[in-house]
Amino acid sequence: MSAQPVNPNLPPDHVTVFIDGVEMAAPKGSMIIQAADTAGIPIPRFCYHDKLSIAANCRMCLVEVEKMPKPAPACATPVMDGMKVTTRSEKALKSQRNVMEFLLVNHPLDCPVCDQGGECELQDLSMGYGRSVSRFAERKRVVPDEDIGPLVATEMTRCIQCTRCVRFTAEVAGTYELGGMYRGENLQIGTYDGKPLITELSGNVIDVCPVGALTNKVFQFRARPWELVARESLGFHDALGSNLFHHVRRGEVLRTVPRDNDSVNECWLSDRDRYAHQGLRADDRAVAPMLKDKGEWRESSWAEALARAAKILRDNGADGMGMLVHPATSNEEGALLARLADVLGTGHLDHRIGQADLSDGAIAERFAMPVADIEHADCVVLVGTDLRHELPLVNQRVRKAWTRGAKVHAVNPVEFDQTFDLASKQIVAPSRIADALSDGALREAISGSDRAVVIVGALAENGPHASAIREAARGLAQATGATLCRIPQGANALGLADHGVLPTGLDARAMLASPRPAYVIYGIEPGLDFAEPAAAMRALGAAQVVAFSHFACESTRAVADVILPIGLLPEIDATLTNLDGREQLAVAGGALPGEARPGWRVLRALADELGAAGFEFTDLPGLRAGIAKRDVTVARTDAPKHGSDGLEVAMSTGIYRTDAVVRRAAALQAHPLNHGPRVVLHPADAEAALGDATVGRFSTTTGTATVPVVTSNKVARGTAWVEGGHGATAPLASGRIQAGRA
Repeated sequence: MSAQPVNPNLPPDHVTVFIDGVEMAAPKGSMIIQAADTAGIPIPRFCYHDKLSIAANCRMCLVEVEKMPKPAPACATPVMDGMKVTTRSEKALKSQRNVMEFLLVNHPLDCPVCDQGGECELQDLSMGYGRSVSRFAERKRVVPDEDIGPLVATEMTRCIQCTRCVRFTAEVAGTYELGGMYRGENLQIGTYDGKPLITELSGNVIDVCPVGALTNKVFQFRARPWELVARESLGFHDALGSNLFHHVRRGEVLRTVPRDNDSVNECWLSDRDRYAHQGLRADDRAVAPMLKDKGEWRESSWAEALARAAKILRDNGADGMGMLVHPATSNEEGALLARLADVLGTGHLDHRIGQADLSDGAIAERFAMPVADIEHADCVVLVGTDLRHELPLVNQRVRKAWTRGAKVHAVNPVEFDQTFDLASKQIVAPSRIADALSDGALREAISGSDRAVVIVGALAENGPHASAIREAARGLAQATGATLCRIPQGANALGLADHGVLPTGLDARAMLASPRPAYVIYGIEPGLDFAEPAAAMRALGAAQVVAFSHFACESTRAVADVILPIGLLPEIDATLTNLDGREQLAVAGGALPGEARPGWRVLRALADELGAAGFEFTDLPGLRAGIAKRDVTVARTDAPKHGSDGLEVAMSTGIYRTDAVVRRAAALQAHPLNHGPRVVLHPADAEAALGDATVGRFSTTTGTATVPVVTSNKVARGTAWVEGGHGATAPLASGRIQAGRA
């Protein structure tokens, strides 16, 4: 190799390499395997993964490099100017075949019963590089399995020690839960302590595993890959809108896997999005129209149900009608609901059902810094958010920024477990978060940054002090030059705001505080989805209610007069708008259960029953052609009153209690991160209010709850941390609670 560059016209940070006779430019410092991948030249590998660090464990990628006496691992050999590489020479192929022989020495060769069969990297490569007979006559080793939780199944005898899973939990998840134990031929991959995987991203170890050692426990033994049809869809349990495939057999979604999109979720998927499909076939799924007659429910025909629903809407139009919409509702359904509100003459329409303080007229906003750019930030401020549980893959971007040197600061009512170190933290009661954002030291730390971002999350956005926190966060960003990113509260909150599902009359909170004679509720589980479920149930229970519902659950049956069954996102064609403002398409995968129909079809049929104009389309393309974004100005309202007695409530939603589908996914409900209903107090507050009691009686203006008490120094003094999404904690959603012995 000459000291002079082979191609002097290349940029100074590139070199010329020749792989299998193909000349190409590659960045200095990159590896042979990366250059080959860019050129489309295949090199076999097991341990290499382009999102993980280089381990060079498996040696399957050995190639011949001119003037090097021995084959070199392509994943760990940097390119040099003029380097000549051969991937298919006799020396390279012989080396690759020898490595394959060693890899198969202890492999059980149980492909017929392995869930990875048909999509196994080892199986594929052994066809090209394996021998027809093994020269190894000794007994194969057996590795005992660990139970690592309800999501990932283990068969560690199949493990080839590539360490992809180890590197994933260490580098991407940041939890360091898997590692190598023992040495040499006794090396085993495990959790050291035998505990289940806790990371909210654990399912990704299934994707990175090149063999059948780690597989999907929910999908285990259900189907073979060649029986499945892949349907493009989206995660609808948070505002990121992760791109994914549903794998479907005969109309049933059997598993979910990530769909690569570096601008959104890269190649990863949160466990919530991966396993929530279990909830699609819950026992209480709404499968037929239902009517309540004299307090008793009965199934009915669509014609009869639509006629009853239309009568309720006719009798209670204009000011008498309130329309409440779940924030994961699709753009198409949202646009039709706004159109229906116009037909009914009501301005009482809102999707912000989980927010307690809407006094500043706040609506969802696009992230001012795209998600993909957060990993390049040099300063991140987390305000009122358990980001790890709220947006797991955005948290992973923040971790990536931290590994590159970014400083992360937190202002929260609870010191949440993080996957990165905090440069500073202020753990204060919710009412003091706004003041904490004016802290001089925090402003000074941010002001010295070139790419600072302030991320405001659910604890801030949904609490009773939300308007003050939003104003303070905006002031902090303006004073320091930071970018403000408010997390939309719902998978499609941004899309619904764009399509006019907003009030020109009463907002969601006011509709329930000043009850209407009738309501339309769309996609909502009323006992758990509202900011104040107890108050919502009282208002809805006294009114006539038409429920467009996915589930005929107990709380829906308690308040509704008509239940119209509609499809969930994996079962319909729809678009959602994610937190970057990307309008993304989901394709119907799973079959609609029973008599359920796509929501847009039901809305169109109901409009026909009402004789309403503006619903003349006959198919989805016709509907989409007539959709236009609406600019709705939301008026300011009175701020909620804050009491001064008792403990302040810091209400977050449990990671696996976010919506009706997730709450019905059995594997997620069995996960250790699903703590169940409880109240977490600072030890001093618990001692003062409860003594040594482990169960407390907690009262608010909306109700009383008796739940277990946990103490933690990580909770701010004067604060009660409550996880919502549980029926037992639903009465505790207001600003302050009184605590006492049960």
